[in-house]
Amino acid sequence: MPSNEPDETGPESAGASQAPRGRIFDIQRFSIHDGPGIRTTVFLKGCPLHCLWCHNPEGISPSPAISFLSEKCMACGECVRTCPNGAHQFQAGDNGAASTHAYDRERCEACGRCAVTCDTRALEFVGRRMTVEEIMKEVRPDRTFYLSSGGGLTISGGEPLAQPDFTRELLAAARDEGIHRCVETSGFASWGRFRALLALVDLFLFDFKETDPQRHAEFTGQSNEIILGNLRALYDAGANIQLQCPIVPGYNDREDHFAGIAALARSMPDLLGVRLLPYHPLGKSKLERFGLRPAVYLPDEPLDREGPAAWISWLREKGVRVLNAESSSKAASSPPGWLTGA
Repeated sequence: MPSNEPDETGPESAGASQAPRGRIFDIQRFSIHDGPGIRTTVFLKGCPLHCLWCHNPEGISPSPAISFLSEKCMACGECVRTCPNGAHQFQAGDNGAASTHAYDRERCEACGRCAVTCDTRALEFVGRRMTVEEIMKEVRPDRTFYLSSGGGLTISGGEPLAQPDFTRELLAAARDEGIHRCVETSGFASWGRFRALLALVDLFLFDFKETDPQRHAEFTGQSNEIILGNLRALYDAGANIQLQCPIVPGYNDREDHFAGIAALARSMPDLLGVRLLPYHPLGKSKLERFGLRPAVYLPDEPLDREGPAAWISWLREKGVRVLNAESSSKAASSPPGWLTGA
């Protein structure tokens, strides 16, 4: 797991003799939902899309940030004494009430000094820079589990291709050590960046969020034209691809969209399959930790199991290989993508 301590150097300060660093916001070991088998998933910061329902909003900006969870704050005041910009203050409560922690993010430069002094981790630095070797030190210990389960390394985000050189070097390091490699991607990047990864990636987990180009732009900030072009180019190049399709109530849970998924899947007979990712409100709680609010209304509850089950059956009737398990009961209690494969 990345340290809570900030890094002292930015990308521009790395000299030729220094190993390149990527901006990482999380590393999850023993993941079983980001590709086959038991995996270590590395989450890179920076994404060109701004999906309204994003469940990793801390990964959108390429810059570091401070997460603040007020429930963990014990009002020790260390952050006030440490912050060079006066971003943290405590306001005395009325009639003996506890002090309130006021965090002015406009003054914050995300230097991370406050997070270093926060014993309860109410404040956390998100977006540490790490070298390929530092990450591989966290990946290697689980090699036995990768080999026994068919697992390996998954690079996710954010968007891994937003840090193309670092992603390529990390994949090459894993390849050299015989570790299976997945890249989870939004598909929005130049084709040249994808082409540079072809020989290094065993499996692309390719997101497909919306069929209609205009609605895709409304939901994510970008049209799906580049995404579809890259998907087709990867397929034509012989890449192993699994299509990942989120189901978000009130947005893309429409028959015309799923008809588009079916048509797309049938046009690529060697596609490994389609996995539906039921909506979960995990991202809403994360937004609060970073001082953000949802841009639009999003449901407070996970998608109930009948929703994904109905679309799974619908797609299978259209001849699509759906990778979700026969029972989608876990969809009601698990974040997006947390469904076991059949």
